[in-house]
Amino acid sequence: MPTLPSHQPPVTPGEILSEEFLKPLGITQAEFAQHLGWTTTKLNQIIRGKRAITPATALALEDALGMSADFWLNAQLKCDMWQALQKHKRLQRHPKVS
Repeated sequence: MPTLPSHQPPVTPGEILSEEFLKPLGITQAEFAQHLGWTTTKLNQIIRGKRAITPATALALEDALGMSADFWLNAQLKCDMWQALQKHKRLQRHPKVS
């Protein structure tokens, strides 16, 4: 079972993007979206956690910011796993599996 805290969700990749990159660097969402060739809506949805980081998105962020695509995908995976754990109902291990 993953060792994610169950009481508090992990920081989303969008929050990391906004708080650790865009705001400190003084880059607006519109400016960054244009640089990436995205719509501002797409970027805003990522920042608000309404759109997931895909492999293609992660590669674009790696190119633009220098943080590896794996970093962005792992941040997304932590969020996805936390959400799944909130809904997960534990099952008994199958009797033929030791």
